[in-house]
Amino acid sequence: MLELVMKRLISAIPTLFLVTLMVFSLQKLLPGDPITAMAGEERDPAVIAQLREEYHLNDPIPSQYFHWVGNALRGDFGTSLRTQEPVLQLIASKLPVTLELSMLAMIVALIIGITMGVLAAVNKGTWIDNGTNFLALSGISIPHFWLGVLLIMLFSVKLHWLPASGYVPFSEDPLQNLKTMLLPAAVLGTGLSATLMRHTRAAMIAVLKADYIRTARAKGLLPKKVIMKHALRNALVPIITLTTLLFGELLGGAVLSEQVFTIPGFGKMIVDSVFNRDYAVVQGVVMVVAVGFLLMNLLADVLYVLVNPRMRRA
Repeated sequence: MLELVMKRLISAIPTLFLVTLMVFSLQKLLPGDPITAMAGEERDPAVIAQLREEYHLNDPIPSQYFHWVGNALRGDFGTSLRTQEPVLQLIASKLPVTLELSMLAMIVALIIGITMGVLAAVNKGTWIDNGTNFLALSGISIPHFWLGVLLIMLFSVKLHWLPASGYVPFSEDPLQNLKTMLLPAAVLGTGLSATLMRHTRAAMIAVLKADYIRTARAKGLLPKKVIMKHALRNALVPIITLTTLLFGELLGGAVLSEQVFTIPGFGKMIVDSVFNRDYAVVQGVVMVVAVGFLLMNLLADVLYVLVNPRMRRA
């Protein structure tokens, strides 16, 4: 297991290098000059020259790149051009919010998606299969922002069960924090559950046709044991892959859901940084998201080994 983890970490180094190169290069191609915006309306040439020197923008582009990468390796992603706060501090304040929202959304997605996928596969061709497929298609088709508005009207405006928007940190009030997160997590989770349901159904149908499933049934094992212990466990490999990828996407920021429910997470910060040409924040956020994707892929490899013993000998 340790050897597998080390191999994956070593293979991630070239990927991270390419990510840093692309992020830095694309940032240079963006229109506009953030230094001009920082200098204010008067745009004093002396102030602009001082700011360009302070942020190393007068250096050759390769020097700027290596300066940024060197600082990033030490955990220094620079300072926000807009708020003058360290980028790492901004990320540390927003990332836990998006992590919590992502984990709650994935819990909702896994419970609904896997349950519906197994039911659809076991009852293939019946009204249960058709009904779950209809729900999955609906979940994929319905826009998140529209579903969010509908849930706000139902649970907040009419029933008064949950707050319509806002965010309360978990450390201040755990119960109120959960209330503020339930609606956005449900919106994101239902959309993801539709995708998980379709993949779970396909994987289960393929596994249920295998010879060892037929053998298990011939031995007289209970149908529930055949499905849960033998079929579902072997169908989990593609589900694990999809789950880690979906979680990585959520780390990039559920922009629309965070906007609708006024959640101060990663997605809102990314949008604000792009519009304000706050390049240091954009670079730091993209790097954190890239590392998050790599960690999710590493977690998927580890889970493969734990779920499928045959891969331990690979």
